[in-house]
Amino acid sequence: MRKKLLSSILTAACTVCLLAGCGGTAGSGAAGTQAGASGESYKIGISQFAEHGSLDNCREGFLEGLKQAGIEEGKNLTVDYQNAQTDTGTASTIADSFVSAKDDMICAIATPCAASAYNSCMDTDIPVVYTAVSDPVAAGLANEDGSNVGNVTGSSDVLPVEEQLKMIRALMPDARKIGILYTTSEANSCSTIKEYQELAPKYDFEIVDTGINTPADIELAATDLVTKVDCLCNLTDNTVVNALQTVLDKANGAGIPVFGSEIEQVKAGCVASMGIDYYQLGIETGAMAAKILKGEASAKDTPYISASKAELYVNTAAAEKINMTLDQDYISGAAETFTEITI
Repeated sequence: MRKKLLSSILTAACTVCLLAGCGGTAGSGAAGTQAGASGESYKIGISQFAEHGSLDNCREGFLEGLKQAGIEEGKNLTVDYQNAQTDTGTASTIADSFVSAKDDMICAIATPCAASAYNSCMDTDIPVVYTAVSDPVAAGLANEDGSNVGNVTGSSDVLPVEEQLKMIRALMPDARKIGILYTTSEANSCSTIKEYQELAPKYDFEIVDTGINTPADIELAATDLVTKVDCLCNLTDNTVVNALQTVLDKANGAGIPVFGSEIEQVKAGCVASMGIDYYQLGIETGAMAAKILKGEASAKDTPYISASKAELYVNTAAAEKINMTLDQDYISGAAETFTEITI
């Protein structure tokens, strides 16, 4: 009789432990509603399209934004981070895996991952929060009026094209032709190229653009492009940014500058940029995501945001490498000046 009683007690105790263990991480796929109500943990899948500085800064900023809102990895947040390595098929597979895992939210970094995540979550209640998407409308994530197309929102890293053209004109008074490499399948890049073409004549520039389809095309395309232009302007095109050193090598060999689109590209060897702060953009996106996870807002009804302002970043070592003289009065107003190239 005593053995049967002991066995019953042990069985009941194990059952309680198992139930408690199952509730440790919310995987309801309902934006953490159950987690927010009971104080349990959240689980987020982070899909990043490529491994480079600007997107890394977005991810780190996103996690910091969540932390500032009381959602911290290792405490009440579990993160499944996966990188698509610039492959759209892999991005789709990653998004499907997060849906299968019933994550509370998907954070998608860069347009291909955002589009894949939205498509995978379309028939679920899992919200998608994106960042580093230059043109949410062109990417099919927002309507023409700026409203969200579904249970998806986030932040746009729309480039300050006119400010970039003003900067290039200030640093290269005699330049006429600007070369731009871009991936033809990236909607953001195509819309940005169009904006450059529309604004360039205002500053007496001509845009010479070259489209590529795969990373393998970049070396040959860059080799050809640097012979036709006075400088290169690099977008936030993920495929091209991932091969930035190849582009820089070709430009340096031709003795022409490359102007970046954000701080990490300048650190890596671009001469200058009127760029945005991706870490800060990530923080703002994380704050938005925290409200959605806590049930204080819905992704569908939360308007996407855009990077607030551009800052001038300069790399004097990159200029010296091609014997380029910089206007000291102009660069004195830079938010940050680098004196070495960090690869």
